[in-house]
Amino acid sequence: MVTHTRIRMFNTQDTYPNQSLDNDLCQAVRAGNTLYVRGQVGTDFEGRLVGLGDPRAQAEQAMKNVKQLLEEAGSDLSHIVKTTTYLIDPRYREPVYQEVGKWLKGVFPISTGLVVSALGQPQWLMEIDVIAVIPDDWQPDNA
Repeated sequence: MVTHTRIRMFNTQDTYPNQSLDNDLCQAVRAGNTLYVRGQVGTDFEGRLVGLGDPRAQAEQAMKNVKQLLEEAGSDLSHIVKTTTYLIDPRYREPVYQEVGKWLKGVFPISTGLVVSALGQPQWLMEIDVIAVIPDDWQPDNA
């Protein structure tokens, strides 16, 4: 019996060609009505960095990714219950949180913010992961 669905499976050899990695991962996992979305950065799903040196632009791309992954899993942004945001510089807090706030207006998730020394690639300035819970009676607009 399958207990969860993996969304956008990939291998880290493709994501991190400059590193010697070989891990099978996925962008999101749906377990029942709960969705776990891995950390999203300013890179689109084709591997192109958006916003080199611009934390707000990277946050915008990260949220576009989050939205797309939630929709692929049968959810939407309104179902987010928890966010964790990682910044490599505390000065990025305002532009990143302002951008994320635009996407989550009216959602009211709990949120944790961390300043870390680095992320998986040196050009990444921020990363955000989310957990969402889909209501039992919810149907996507395209269903």
